[in-house]
Amino acid sequence: MSTGPDADAKITRLDALATEGRNTRSGAIDTLSATAIVSLINQEDAAVATGVGAQAESIAAAIEAIVERMRRGGRLIYIGAGTSGRLGVLDASECPPTFNTPPGLVVGLIAGGDHALRHAVENAEDSGAEGARDLHDIGVGVEDAVVGIAASGRTPYVLGAVDGARAAGALTIGLACTTDSELSRRVDIMIAPIVGPEVITGSTRLKAGTAQKMVLNMLSTGSMVLLGKTYGNLMVDLRATNTKLRQRAIGIVRDAVDTSEDRASALLAASGEEVKTAIVSGILDIEPDEARRRLARAAGIVRAALEGSSR
Repeated sequence: MSTGPDADAKITRLDALATEGRNTRSGAIDTLSATAIVSLINQEDAAVATGVGAQAESIAAAIEAIVERMRRGGRLIYIGAGTSGRLGVLDASECPPTFNTPPGLVVGLIAGGDHALRHAVENAEDSGAEGARDLHDIGVGVEDAVVGIAASGRTPYVLGAVDGARAAGALTIGLACTTDSELSRRVDIMIAPIVGPEVITGSTRLKAGTAQKMVLNMLSTGSMVLLGKTYGNLMVDLRATNTKLRQRAIGIVRDAVDTSEDRASALLAASGEEVKTAIVSGILDIEPDEARRRLARAAGIVRAALEGSSR
């Protein structure tokens, strides 16, 4: 590793962009044992939760704004390039099985299209026009919330996308791991968890990627909770599409109704595999059709359906 004034000057210059800074603690990582490498990475990762926590107010504001638009028929749209884009697509793709959302409610777009999910298409991030075009192609509008994800806060594809989203009247949210970024100057709400330089210089799939994943978890999960997709901490809109998920659905009904596994399975079957219906039916000891009516009056929120009961 280089030492002396020249090395220090290089670190200072790189640190002007937080995601490209040199990490002095990992400067000799290539001389470490596997155990020491693991320990070093783990120590660096410990800073991620703190960085995300410092953005709690902005994340909460984003969730409230997203939910407001979803209640009017809008969508949550993630858009990014490389690791940032893949994380957005991942979070979007997990919402239907977890919360039984329609596939178009949470959307993930990545520079270079689906091919870029498995293959590096690095030059795809350089076109702002492509970002705007990808949003235009899915008909972005005033009720949508668009989250531009770019660790550096300067990716042209993402900047073009948020510019296009603003022009269409959509809410714009930025997610980057650096302060005072170009992205922050173009969005309505900025989320900027600062996690420091990466263990491997510039490899933002590490701490920055972890921070982005944590924030996306909060955005989607928080939105779904406010929309009534949970009862307590139970995933009551779960769609049981395989054996594992049906067993989970039975467990959810069992715990919510405080009953046996056999009765929970029977309630679920009688309710057409609808977890919410099975819970309301089981707790209130009513027929599934009546449970569905109560849920419909309560906008699908289990607790409201139960509290609206005369029992």
